Amino acid sequence: MKAVSCVHGTLSVVEMDDPEPADGQLVVTVASCGICGSDLHAKDHADEVSGLTGEMGYRDFMRSDTPVVMGHEFSGEVAERGRKTAKEFKVGTRVVSFPLVRAHGGVHLTGLSPLAPGGYAEQVLVQAAMTFAVPNGLSLDIASLTEPMAVALHAVNRSEIKKSDTAIVIGCGPVGLGIICQLKTLGVATIVASDFSPGRRALAARCGAHVVVDPKVESPYEKSGSKGAVSDATALYETGMSAMEKLRKLPGWQHVYRVADALGAAGPKRPVIFECVGVPGVLDGIIMAAPLNSRVVVAGVCMAADQLRPSMANAKEIDLRFVFAYTPLEFRDTLHMLADGKLDASALVTGKVGLDGVAAAFGALGDPEVHAKILVDPRSAVATP
Repeated sequence: MKAVSCVHGTLSVVEMDDPEPADGQLVVTVASCGICGSDLHAKDHADEVSGLTGEMGYRDFMRSDTPVVMGHEFSGEVAERGRKTAKEFKVGTRVVSFPLVRAHGGVHLTGLSPLAPGGYAEQVLVQAAMTFAVPNGLSLDIASLTEPMAVALHAVNRSEIKKSDTAIVIGCGPVGLGIICQLKTLGVATIVASDFSPGRRALAARCGAHVVVDPKVESPYEKSGSKGAVSDATALYETGMSAMEKLRKLPGWQHVYRVADALGAAGPKRPVIFECVGVPGVLDGIIMAAPLNSRVVVAGVCMAADQLRPSMANAKEIDLRFVFAYTPLEFRDTLHMLADGKLDASALVTGKVGLDGVAAAFGALGDPEVHAKILVDPRSAVATP
């Protein structure tokens, strides 16, 4: 079969053996595979990432000197079944799959390890237990968005955001745009999106942001109009003292205070901020500028060493939550949200290429004004996104 191999940062189309399914595995003919930001980074910085994953205990991440077939956001049709696979996965069944596969004595990251070739290929090997049939006639192009939209759903779930809250999304690349789509689906009252790129801001509005901000010109925190949020320590002290002056006039004021505290009304209102940039300095900048008591969900993956001032986060009581990937249930639920029409992520798709166009697509994704998500269709002859 044909596949796109990456070695020493160079992408090229090669011939390789067709995959063979072991027990509990399926071979899937790839119909669509999204290019992820992690692929862009891993192409040129594989050794750096491999060092980090090695510290985490996974030592088979891709390296620059070892050929690997990337692509972990894929959909397709079952071409072959191994033994001990569920009867629902008949040949021709349209599926998406969690990008993990058993191989070479372990479980490996599909598309990010030389031991688990990914979806920039005519076929890919998957685990049947981690595979899901595509329902309701959903197009396989949109089905391939299941993986990145599950990343977004996980971030939103971990944020514990409520419909009445204000969400502020910093960075409107694919991760930020996916989170905006999920926030819209949840029905969050106010979604503010901030990005330097006019093109990305336009996409953010299409995905459901109520307010879009150019951070060179305006503060996303000020534009959010979040009532009850406090950005200044002096203002917090004044608010607290004024409230106590009124409360102390009431008999049993402490009981009123306890009720207000239980209802979340005793302190400043917290916006929920999603950091979706992953560049050194951004997180510290958010902590400095965010209103007091903000919850910050870190979805951007910063691969370089970074620094922040813990004392600033302490003083402002900033709640930091780091997120990564998703659960099998979130993956399944995202697929069904897309298929049921509850989640619209179509605005993310800005181009499509065949295997011969993958290298050009990687280059095109470097310009935020043109593309957000480019899909790879191995059957296509398109070489320019």
